[in-house]
Amino acid sequence: MTSAPLALTGSTGRVARLMRPFLPGAVWLSRTDPLSGVAGARALVALAGVTRGDAAALRANTDVALAALEAARAHRVPRVFLLSSAAVYGRAPSPLSAEAAPSPAAPYGTAKAEMERAVAKWRAAHPDGPEAVCLRLGNVAGADALFGNLTPGAVPAIHVWPDGTTPRRSYIGPRSLARVLERLASAPALPSILNLAAPGPVAMGDLASAAGHAWTPVPAPPEALAEVHLDTAPLEALVPLAPATPDALVAEWREATA
Repeated sequence: MTSAPLALTGSTGRVARLMRPFLPGAVWLSRTDPLSGVAGARALVALAGVTRGDAAALRANTDVALAALEAARAHRVPRVFLLSSAAVYGRAPSPLSAEAAPSPAAPYGTAKAEMERAVAKWRAAHPDGPEAVCLRLGNVAGADALFGNLTPGAVPAIHVWPDGTTPRRSYIGPRSLARVLERLASAPALPSILNLAAPGPVAMGDLASAAGHAWTPVPAPPEALAEVHLDTAPLEALVPLAPATPDALVAEWREATA
């Protein structure tokens, strides 16, 4: 039985691998570990999930979330964080409020919105706990497609609009993400849904440049989304966060992968 403040599933995923150096006291559970490993934790963070595949495969996100809730209930873990995604907002205009209803534009976002609904239904059926909080996560520095292309010798292609801007996204670094989760685990009562990112969007071209990588500008097609900017004011009221900057995000990525 662990006294760790956090237990986390999905230990082999990209986000988990990036955060692991910053959560030395946590209990990390892989898909082969029994969920009884959550016993004694202050909170369970359900990082496990499915990001690719058809609609049937993506529906596993709901199954994974409900399994985490049942495990927490069985082992008296008082709070569960379920990872949702900014993808639930689809093409809605920024800034994106956690109070807004989901309007997903792609299968992954649809699956995460379905997961959120299932979690709300489960929570209503179990008013005695555990508390369930869906975290609509922005991009994590080091875990998204852009950082995946920042390899030696690579020259990633990045969309550019006629005004010279590149895609702007809400990001958070691995160290900051770990700190936020630790703080939220011990916070007073939380809303059922929170956006999770550092304040302010960051331009992807600026990120690549901050990492010292050349990149190739490619005209943005009509369907490209210029900005995904999460409203983080509710999160900032709970956990002080510095605004996202390209240099800070790159520094956290490099620290996590050193």
